[in-house]
Amino acid sequence: AAGAAGGARLPRALRADGPPPQALVDDTEDVSLDFGSEEELALRKARIRHPLATFFHLFFRVSAIVTYLSCDWFSNSFVACFVTILLLLSFDFWSVKNVTGRLLVGLRWWNQIDEDGKSHWMFEAKRVPTIAASTEAEARIFWLGLIICPVIWTMFFFSTLFSLKLKWLALVIAGISLQTANLYGYIHCKLGGQKTISRVTSRLFGTADVPKRQSRRISEDGTEEHGKTGTR
Repeated sequence: AAGAAGGARLPRALRADGPPPQALVDDTEDVSLDFGSEEELALRKARIRHPLATFFHLFFRVSAIVTYLSCDWFSNSFVACFVTILLLLSFDFWSVKNVTGRLLVGLRWWNQIDEDGKSHWMFEAKRVPTIAASTEAEARIFWLGLIICPVIWTMFFFSTLFSLKLKWLALVIAGISLQTANLYGYIHCKLGGQKTISRVTSRLFGTADVPKRQSRRISEDGTEEHGKTGTR
């Protein structure tokens, strides 16, 4: 009786007729806590994964604007100011087109000339896994810098035109052209780049298939004529 009473006091996991101890482990294993997606989302919102590219995305274009505004204070040479600002604008155009757009937002555009001499704009949107994707802070910095700076150069255009400083007009037009080209290319990459890629590739493949089709038709015509002359 005492043994039975002692057996009644034993936990359920240690009874002979109860479930094995493995059942307790299975019950705890059913609960899984996965914080990987939340941590990834927090990193994408807060962290800058490409600090050097983010810095140079803003450095050249902001430096060109600051140099344009303060050039008369530091130098009286118009040629030196003109060349300096134009170099900064050129560096900005190249870095944004080839480096920062690809790293910060996964977009790329370029211009391609086909065999007929026609110019085609090519747009590419890169699909990467979330762990290697750009953060929201990087994308925000990229698009703000890409949109605000052409607006500032447009304001410079009107101020130069109304103040009759026509010697700066060519430089301001160059700044608007270079930065608007990047803005135009990346907007097409973001919104309608994939359709343009499919159209251009279909055109290129269509033009490439024309000589093959013509050679096939010539060979088929030759065989038909040869067959006709053979039957005669």
